[in-house]
Amino acid sequence: MTTVYLNGKFLPIEKAFVPVLDRGFIFGDGAYEVIPVYSRHPFHLHEHLLRLQRSLDSIRLKNPHTVAEWSQLIKELLSNYQEQDLSIYLHITRGVAKRDHAFPENVTPTVFMMSSPLLTPSQELRDRGVSVITAQDNRWLRCDIKSIALLPNVLLRQLAVDTGAVETILLRDGFLTEGSASNVFVVRNGTVLAPPKNELILPGVTYDVVIELATSSSIPLEIRPISEAEFRAADELWLTSSTKEVLPITLLDNAPVGGGRPGAMFKRIYQLYQEHKNQVMRLGNS
Repeated sequence: MTTVYLNGKFLPIEKAFVPVLDRGFIFGDGAYEVIPVYSRHPFHLHEHLLRLQRSLDSIRLKNPHTVAEWSQLIKELLSNYQEQDLSIYLHITRGVAKRDHAFPENVTPTVFMMSSPLLTPSQELRDRGVSVITAQDNRWLRCDIKSIALLPNVLLRQLAVDTGAVETILLRDGFLTEGSASNVFVVRNGTVLAPPKNELILPGVTYDVVIELATSSSIPLEIRPISEAEFRAADELWLTSSTKEVLPITLLDNAPVGGGRPGAMFKRIYQLYQEHKNQVMRLGNS
């Protein structure tokens, strides 16, 4: 039995229902967050909850819970699962009201939370690398908000599925932004390049971890706009996200990246990432 949390209650998912006039259903009016759990410890929980807060602030929706309350609810949700590694999904909408574009008054937000097994890429996939395609980034101009209105990302991700690729990498006005569900790093001439965090990309928690690991390990790093030409001439490309962790790209639009195998810089960063993850779990520091 899958247990979920909905508006103050833990209940079987089969009994969890939301009214059809919920603004999440009608307008996609809400925000969400995804938190990986390793060995039953939420990974960088504080950073994920900060990102959730930023998204809610951006859409002028009051956070229904404090950090302490979220932490307790997540702990209670996890107690209903036997798995050690999980993915937690938080979903907050503006609530139920008559259909009108303007914000309703005196409406209670809808709060939903569920968990599922965390499926990270296999070691075989990391050893081989993955294939991606590119597309023009035709999404709106507030991609920094983790909005539940994900139709543009869905359509772009489906382009990858249609070709057997893992992800669609997005380009806007001649520059790299991100993937349809991930951030992207570029390695050129021994330097790690990362697009800057702005309104055109989602500020990834794993993105931040990789930046911190590169900086603390004295790996050459530049955070700046990356042209399409630089991106296509990369020695290495990586995807990062809470579920992908750090994943090497070895095929870009059917052309090999670098030598067509995961590069030395990826191997170094991935080892650092694993060491960091293990340290966080040992300390129980979320």
